[in-house]
Amino acid sequence: MATLRYGRLLLLVALFSIAALPTPVSAASQAGTPHEDSLISRRHLSKRFVNAEGHYNISFYHINDVHAHLDEFSSSGADCPRKEAGCRGGYARVRAAVQESRPCHPDSLFLNAGDEFQGTMFFTYYGGEKIAATLNQMGIDGMTLGNHEWDRGDDYLGEFLENLTFPIISANVASSNEKLNRTIKPFHIYEQFQLAVIGVTTETTPSTSKPGNGTTFADPIKSVQATIDLIRTTTNITRIAALTHIGYAEDQRLARETTGLYLIMGGHSHTKLGTDQGSAGAYPTIVENKEGHEVFVVTAWRWGEQLGYIDVVYDDDGKILAYHGAPIHLTNATKQDPELQRQINEWRVAFEENAAEEIGQSSVFLDQTTCQAQECLLGNLIADAMLDYRLNATGGGTEAPAFALTNAGGIRASIDQGPITRGEVITAFPFGNAVVEISMTGDRLWNTLSGIFSGVNFDNGLPVTSFLQVSRGIVLEYNRTAANKVTLTSVTIAGKPLDKGLEYKIVTVDFLATGGDNFFSPKFTDLVALDKLDDVLAAYIGATSPINIKLEGRIGALDG
Repeated sequence: MATLRYGRLLLLVALFSIAALPTPVSAASQAGTPHEDSLISRRHLSKRFVNAEGHYNISFYHINDVHAHLDEFSSSGADCPRKEAGCRGGYARVRAAVQESRPCHPDSLFLNAGDEFQGTMFFTYYGGEKIAATLNQMGIDGMTLGNHEWDRGDDYLGEFLENLTFPIISANVASSNEKLNRTIKPFHIYEQFQLAVIGVTTETTPSTSKPGNGTTFADPIKSVQATIDLIRTTTNITRIAALTHIGYAEDQRLARETTGLYLIMGGHSHTKLGTDQGSAGAYPTIVENKEGHEVFVVTAWRWGEQLGYIDVVYDDDGKILAYHGAPIHLTNATKQDPELQRQINEWRVAFEENAAEEIGQSSVFLDQTTCQAQECLLGNLIADAMLDYRLNATGGGTEAPAFALTNAGGIRASIDQGPITRGEVITAFPFGNAVVEISMTGDRLWNTLSGIFSGVNFDNGLPVTSFLQVSRGIVLEYNRTAANKVTLTSVTIAGKPLDKGLEYKIVTVDFLATGGDNFFSPKFTDLVALDKLDDVLAAYIGATSPINIKLEGRIGALDG
């Protein structure tokens, strides 16, 4: 029977105070034996009416990939100092929206699908301190971990998690780190709703972040199915949802290849769903599982510009009979929680002067949104800055590098036309990577580039997790077939075809050279870290301002 669709939710505005009455809840150990979790719910939510057939109604609020955007921002993701510029998002708006709606939906959970770390000066300056302080005020009921939560390693993440006041769940993560092992659980049972939520993190985390050797990431689908089976055989729970950080496409695959799971709330791919322009699919996206039952997949874009909301009716076997809901767009018209916004404004003071420093001008909009698929202006700008930095250091002699290469995944936000501030540069390139120089034979370079375009590393057979951007001095051509298979067809360096017998010097970043995004295998060792990437770019912008660049055909597609 097809699921009944209610239509778009109209949020009711109400002011309400929820008493913080502790309610014990259960979880499960890494070994799979259910046990009492030491964490308790900070609010008491009474059950709604359950009818004679066992049908039960519950609401979910969800958010993902905020990437340290504690404060409001412009459409590019950069700071938004002028209200008339169309500011959006920010946790003060998220908190206000949830607080106004949630009293009307007392049987509800607010869940976070990960990637709170990395993306603005709030993380660059404070690390996770202010993120934790903010999250603990949001009324969040559970969170899974994104890959970028490991950007400062296991120990740092463990300390961050110990400061949070809600459950952390990821069924496919195992760690020898004591703090991680103590805080991360595979799932959490919300006894008041007789509902289990399973967490899962992308298994590409080792190539996209910096987990320790003792932290592993198992296959998400196998881990989730094993956890579903465990819950259904050791408890009386039938309502099971997944909170994932694996991406929209992988969420749909998870839905297709599992049983007993009927709601997936995801993150990682920054996918926009719904009816607004630019949406990649419906909210919810409905997929049939292995048994032909409907599974509902939702996600809420990126940076906290949307708050996901879905209300579902479960039958007594945990299947969804009906739903309504839609992403809530947090625009300039959405009011902010005044107390949280006051705190965020105070936190900004410490770095505001440095972030607001104007370092140059751009005559064009430097768009980040296309960088994972094709040549982009921001990719050209950063790669040229890296190349010029090394050419100036070598004086353009015989040891000069041939070109620069970086990962599109390291480009996190657009830069608006007009004045460019230091804060915008750090927001666009937040990872603190260092510029390095490597040498490769032409044969190895061809295999490396081929792997980036095909998405599979030539040497180790593992996925490559980012597209590339390149400087002047190299031209790449590729072929995309009808089956969507991508093949590198030609590489031209300094106007000549790549010579597989020559040695080439290349400028890149330490993250890639040491194995990040699985570009290079084997990874490089004994590297000399040079200047930080954001400093190199800031100096280049200052020297070449105003920026007035255009696409040059450095990465070109041939007809397949």
